[in-house]
Amino acid sequence: MSSATPHISRKNRVRIVAASIAAGGLLAAGIAGSADAVPAGDTASKAQPMKLSASQRVTLLQEANATKAADAKALGLGAKEKLVVRDVVKDADGTTHTRYERTYEGLPVLGGDMIVHKAKSGKSEGVTKSTKATIAVAGTKATVAPATAEKSALKSAVRAEGAKAAKGAEPRKVIWAASGKPVLAWETVTRGFQKDGTPSELHVISDAKTGKKLHEYQAVHTGAGESQYSGKVELTTTKDGSGFAMKDGDRGDHTTKDLGNSESGEGKTLTDEDDKWGSGKADDKQTAAVDAHYGAQLTWDYYKKVHNRNGIKGDGKGATSRVHYGKAYVNAFWEDSCFCMTYGDGEGDKKPLTSIDVAAHEMTHGVTSATAGLEYSGESGGLNEATSDIFGAAVEFSAKNKEDVGDYLVGEEIDIAGDGKPLRYMDKPSKDGSSADNWSKDVGNEDVHHSSGVANHFFYLLSEGSGAKEINGVKYDSPTADDSKVEGIGREKAEKIWFKALTSYMTSNTDYKGAREATVKAATDLYKADSAEVKGVEAAWKGVNVK
Repeated sequence: MSSATPHISRKNRVRIVAASIAAGGLLAAGIAGSADAVPAGDTASKAQPMKLSASQRVTLLQEANATKAADAKALGLGAKEKLVVRDVVKDADGTTHTRYERTYEGLPVLGGDMIVHKAKSGKSEGVTKSTKATIAVAGTKATVAPATAEKSALKSAVRAEGAKAAKGAEPRKVIWAASGKPVLAWETVTRGFQKDGTPSELHVISDAKTGKKLHEYQAVHTGAGESQYSGKVELTTTKDGSGFAMKDGDRGDHTTKDLGNSESGEGKTLTDEDDKWGSGKADDKQTAAVDAHYGAQLTWDYYKKVHNRNGIKGDGKGATSRVHYGKAYVNAFWEDSCFCMTYGDGEGDKKPLTSIDVAAHEMTHGVTSATAGLEYSGESGGLNEATSDIFGAAVEFSAKNKEDVGDYLVGEEIDIAGDGKPLRYMDKPSKDGSSADNWSKDVGNEDVHHSSGVANHFFYLLSEGSGAKEINGVKYDSPTADDSKVEGIGREKAEKIWFKALTSYMTSNTDYKGAREATVKAATDLYKADSAEVKGVEAAWKGVNVK
């Protein structure tokens, strides 16, 4: 339907050209009241997150803030510690999962996040902690000056980014509790560009007493129109003066912008006089925007329909998609700082990284950031990247697009290497030549795009089982670490288990062992103890050597 009033959504048939790759995840770069009734006999629905309006979510956050002091006391936290409410998930049966961050004498505690679980009655059902260590330091006066910490961090950034590294905000004093004994530390953020042109936001943690570097991680995550990858698609745009703007009023005003091959700035919102976008070819600048806008629509709709999540943060607000980043940039990335996804145009500016699974991959980095906050390094980084691959596949299956059918391949449409092969394989990750099929004690030392293979393989086994099979015309043959036979429980159940584990039980530094515990808990909540689904989760983890 059309409307002459600005800011009213208008849907039209369009073809979209899209190719996307996640910045945080595709390529390695150098209270009441639910809107939906619970289906009869659906035992999982009672433990699934409720669909919340923006006002209901605000009320839950306010209630959590009112009880955080009592929660801190019940948890036995010290007098110098305080809780900061980050998010609240409420299940259909009334159970709440309140995600807290922590401060110590007013300083942020990195790695101190936790989730408090309560029944509808208010009775405690336990707590999930990122660290079991007691938060206590001898004092909060630093021996090392902030300028010294910044200089040291810049050296790390130069090694990672080259000469383009530059200082960012002034170092902030924190308590580092993500590993080992909690210590007073400086967190320094450097900005610049990684060696492939991806923006960089490198966080370097150094001991405030000795100056020793404790940790570092990258915060920029590298997972009617004619579309390049999806054929004719329907877009939601907004009437804007005499024309139309690529702003989706049905999905929190999600906006798609053109960077014009720049590597900086916000870009310009795409507009069109007749609301007919793109040609299906890469040389039409609107085509990549069509794919990106379409991918954002599909991702929003998937999370809302399947997981009752209203937008990336669950607050009903849309993000921003930015296309045409740089020249011949072969990647895409998510940035929390701008709440946006950014896409390059690929080799020779002919293969934009805006396909369905890539767009969903990038937006999912935002979902992960707003929930578990899985740190983008080590095993937690692999889990972060895998989460984007998992839900990228889930959105692709959910879309039921005849031009880009659902599969367990990552980035198969964008042809990064120019050989027609996917970027990653979920049934046997090692087929890409770099990714890990199974867990080993060294897997956390690998690039997160490769260590993610363990979780991707787990998800495939949980969904489809081991052995050879064909799905939507694609042949798979998934092995197991111990040659055991795994029976799949179905992709839809596997998706719900992973989402619940992510939002209710995973924390910032969850590793593969922790992911196993989180998914077993999630499956138990959804399908009860000793169910076929719980046994399936256990078998799939055993199949990738996580026991």
